[in-house]
Amino acid sequence: MQPLSGPSASPLKLDPRAIPPGLHLIATPIGAARDITLRALDVLAGADVLVAEDTRTLKHLMEIHGIPVGGRAMIAYHDHSGDGVIERLLGVLREGKSVAYASEAGTPLISDPGFELVRAVAAAGLPMTAAPGPCAAICALTLSGLPSDRFLFAGFIPSSQSARRTALAEIAQVQATLIFYESPKRLSALLTDMTATLGTGRQAVVCRELTKRFEEVARGTLAELTEEFSERDVKGEVVVLVDRAVPEEVTEEAIAVALDQALLTMRVKDAATFVSQTLGVSRKIAYQIALSRPKD
Repeated sequence: MQPLSGPSASPLKLDPRAIPPGLHLIATPIGAARDITLRALDVLAGADVLVAEDTRTLKHLMEIHGIPVGGRAMIAYHDHSGDGVIERLLGVLREGKSVAYASEAGTPLISDPGFELVRAVAAAGLPMTAAPGPCAAICALTLSGLPSDRFLFAGFIPSSQSARRTALAEIAQVQATLIFYESPKRLSALLTDMTATLGTGRQAVVCRELTKRFEEVARGTLAELTEEFSERDVKGEVVVLVDRAVPEEVTEEAIAVALDQALLTMRVKDAATFVSQTLGVSRKIAYQIALSRPKD
């Protein structure tokens, strides 16, 4: 993780007085320190307890924005934290105190630890809210030029070639822009396997070092990007996006099979609607085929 960049502006007028009890999930900058929200700064200034994936990164962020830790407890919570940390934080919340949890970079729980903590807080019925902000996946999507009406965030996929190709094959036909996080050391291998599994001609985008000094957005087909990054020494945080697959032609037989299954539990009209949406075919065609199916 590279250091946050960019100085803060003149000291901000924060309002930490009205931070209610509960867990506050804080999205932090993915590069430029000024990308944090004013509400997140209010929470960091006023929370009773500070929790972070990396306490050093959070301290640095707070120093940039002139927020003192003071005498407040600062607790590390990450993938290797035991159940004892969660129990300790639940105890703090039950006392009616406010707890700020910050990821190392970006939105908590988006390929970051915190899921077990959030699930425990929800199960305990304790108050919880979020101060939304930066997210590398969404930032990359907005810059990519790929369709954003529907997308699938796949996060980090397996590092071994066989497992990686299996994971890619499972989502190859998903009708959505695919978004992945990847280590710069494995970028070339990922692109090679994407070309082999998803096809050479699919449009893709590689985003690197978003919001940082050496930000880069490379666009092209998977084959072109595979060649471009095959010999490069890539550094920094990487997001890879791949355009949706060209829909496969659906045969009348496939529609009939899907309708037979749907008609076991649905009326004809509902089954036709369900199959047309699932297979991406005309509802009129699906309805006509449904009417022709055996009544038994």
